[in-house]
Amino acid sequence: MRHLKKGRKFHRKKGQRKAFLKSLASNLILKGKISTTEARAKEMKSFVEKLITLAKKQNLASLRLLISRLNKKPAQKLFYEIAPKYKDGRGGYVRVIKSAARRKNDAAKMAIIEFVKD
Repeated sequence: MRHLKKGRKFHRKKGQRKAFLKSLASNLILKGKISTTEARAKEMKSFVEKLITLAKKQNLASLRLLISRLNKKPAQKLFYEIAPKYKDGRGGYVRVIKSAARRKNDAAKMAIIEFVKD
């Protein structure tokens, strides 16, 4: 039973998993829309939405926390450009669209993840 065991592991150790999610989130923030596997997109959705909620506070402490959780460039873009668009929103900032196509080498289910308001 998997009671109280949330989150996917992606066959990685904790540090590798954190770096992996950080890299995926940075790419999403910088590009606005990325294509990845369905499991990765679902896991990244909660990670990115928590970052946006943090960035919506618009204070120095939240900016510093964002920089500690992301690299400087994506953190600043999130804080100054993306978060103000969601100032009145209460969640649901990111959308995962399941794709019919499958990845060629292992037939993994693919999905597109993007921000709701552009």
